[in-house]
Amino acid sequence: MEFLIPVVFVVGFWMLKNREQQQRIALLGGVLSRFEIEKLMQTLMDGYMRALGEGSPERQAQVLAYLAAQEDKLGAQLQQFAEAFAQVWADDALISTLPIGFPWAHKIFPAATFDGRKLMQVHADALVAALARPAGDAPPQHAKDRAFTITAELMLLQHSCHWFCRSKTVASARLLARHQTRYEQVLAAVAPATRTAYQSLTGQ
Repeated sequence: MEFLIPVVFVVGFWMLKNREQQQRIALLGGVLSRFEIEKLMQTLMDGYMRALGEGSPERQAQVLAYLAAQEDKLGAQLQQFAEAFAQVWADDALISTLPIGFPWAHKIFPAATFDGRKLMQVHADALVAALARPAGDAPPQHAKDRAFTITAELMLLQHSCHWFCRSKTVASARLLARHQTRYEQVLAAVAPATRTAYQSLTGQ
């Protein structure tokens, strides 16, 4: 019968972890459901990829001009989302820095956590800054650099959402699978101010 003890432990651990992750998914999804953030993010990321692939500056400018209204809408909704997520109970918003999902990590290892509410505000502020358009006509290279930075900011936000729901390891794996981009590459591509605020909060 002794061999059953580790089996029971593993099964119990998995069930507790899965239950907590489902609760976190429901919590984040409940806040996000008030907005069109995920749809807008996908529209912009697809649009930027198309714009970055355009060889003609005129065609690139047309694609980016089309995305301007989506950018404005996303920026406004991200700030509203951050304000709404800030109302989440503090314990429920903690994110574990442990490499794997661990049930009740925020209670058992409180020193290995950070405030997810602050992280979402970091992302909202960073994206609003990145989405700001320069006055006048920007050179084509500036437009490409801007689109590249915003795409990285959006990928890092997606990573943070998956990290909140599951773990950093899972979030990084999903980032690589979905965008063929490593977490370290995304972090290096965001704006310096984003990277500084992000690393200061997460310790990563």
